[in-house]
Amino acid sequence: MKKNKLYTKLIAIIGLLFFTSCETIELDKSNNPFALTPDKADVDFLFNGIEEDFVRQLEGDADYSAGDNWGSGGSTNGDGLSLFGMELTRLVALANTNAQSYASAYGDTDSDDEWTNFYAGIRANSIAMTKLATVSGRNKHIAIAQFIEAYTMTAMVDFYGDIPYSEANLGVENLNPKVDTGASVYAAAIVLLDKSITNFSSPSTAATNPKTELFYGNNFTKWIKAANTLKMKLYLQTRLVDATAITKFNAIVASGNYITATADDLVYNWGGTSASNPDNRHPRYGLNYTATGAGDYCSNWLMNTMFTTTDPRIRYFFYRQRNAVPGQEVAPDEQTLKCSLSIAPAHYVAGGFTFCSLPSGYWGRDHGDSDGTPPDGFLKTTWGVYPAGGKFDNSNFANISATAGASGKGITPILLASWVDLMKAEVALVQNNPTLAKTEMINGINKSIAKVMSFGPKDPAFDPASPRVPTATRITTYINFISSSWDDADTVGKWNIFGVQSLIADYGNGVEAYNFYRRTGYPTSLQPNRSASPGGYIRSLYYPSAAVDTNVNINQKANQSVPVFWNTNASPVAN
Repeated sequence: MKKNKLYTKLIAIIGLLFFTSCETIELDKSNNPFALTPDKADVDFLFNGIEEDFVRQLEGDADYSAGDNWGSGGSTNGDGLSLFGMELTRLVALANTNAQSYASAYGDTDSDDEWTNFYAGIRANSIAMTKLATVSGRNKHIAIAQFIEAYTMTAMVDFYGDIPYSEANLGVENLNPKVDTGASVYAAAIVLLDKSITNFSSPSTAATNPKTELFYGNNFTKWIKAANTLKMKLYLQTRLVDATAITKFNAIVASGNYITATADDLVYNWGGTSASNPDNRHPRYGLNYTATGAGDYCSNWLMNTMFTTTDPRIRYFFYRQRNAVPGQEVAPDEQTLKCSLSIAPAHYVAGGFTFCSLPSGYWGRDHGDSDGTPPDGFLKTTWGVYPAGGKFDNSNFANISATAGASGKGITPILLASWVDLMKAEVALVQNNPTLAKTEMINGINKSIAKVMSFGPKDPAFDPASPRVPTATRITTYINFISSSWDDADTVGKWNIFGVQSLIADYGNGVEAYNFYRRTGYPTSLQPNRSASPGGYIRSLYYPSAAVDTNVNINQKANQSVPVFWNTNASPVAN
């Protein structure tokens, strides 16, 4: 895989398809067998690189290989757009040293890799591959590349706002491409998806199909469903600025040709067989199941929400290394959990928010906890078996290791049937149909629970007979609790219930969670920042320095409170 990656990056360079002009790369073609000219490139090598870059746009990597577009350092533990979104929606704790100030929580260098991966990886290689595939009649390669470009270009808009597109990747023809409006990029993505559906529907043979296709294994019927589902997602995303968006969304629902069953979910399955050359473990596993223990901090808000409502998914999402947290069942400890000796800030007390520590060993951090990194790698709670391929929590309370649990055989969820049900629930709520909204929401929750629980056996130590594995009765009790809470709630309360369930179901994909939160403003019950005055909520990221420093047509934003085109709501209540 890394050989393919190096090959595809060099093809992009030689073909003069890079987005910027100021990147200097030394190429000695006489010594590099993979530095071939575009006319000698292999379509499948380019294609496989595009598929891998797609998932890494969401997840980054864990080993910072020179063969990828990712480097270490910055305000996040690892890379990928998903991590930013999960931290900003309390699915993972925002706990870097600047976390109490939204203006500086992320800097302009923190997402250079994501920018480079899209322009110098996905888009550049898509252009190069499409030229070759067109000549050789490989329409399915083109269709998948069109889908991937549509997904990632709109995700770039979701995180940055207006971006270069129509003039980007022209090489020496235009070294300073202008930015296009987010709305125009979204419109171009819909056109690409329609073209991809046409290509998926056209005749092909085994000889012209991709040799290795990492998502659906060349099941193009499923790819068409995914393309229609992505269109539904984009229509829903623009419902605040497009009066026809819901009508277009419902037209696809009426067609029935979209993801409705878990078997059709679009996910990337991480192999979990190698830690290097290539590292094919889920990046969250690779960054947390290490010789020095876990690196990420799990979200106190999410763990508390799931623990207090007996959510059946909690032991799959999280693995506890200890059965008690300082300040709860055991005495406070300044060395391992500094805040355990502190008093909750006034706005936490007034709002009734959990502070610092949770019972039963759920050791995480609050949103905006900037207390640094104590020696807690083998103490704090970490990623479980879903989605990262870690350990199922059977109350063993043992230290993790570099090979524990499912060894990183996790998934990156991209489009799930459960999310589709929740999208339909949102539309029903918008159309003032709470009865239908509840039905769709419950359908989505049930699908989410079933999918998450299916990951238990990936952990070799998983015991299906364990009393910690949720029974059908316990699942029904949980669903009944959500149902009765919904019935008792007013309209705002229903949106809050729905918002919590949407974020939980999105766990593992911060793009979906971040978009949902900004689009709806719910739930309002999210734990606020530790600071009472963190500044305006991050509604888009700074443009990366890699873009601003090399393109005269990109001007840096004044701050990160600038909304993207579809986000016409006020800043979320739970700042």
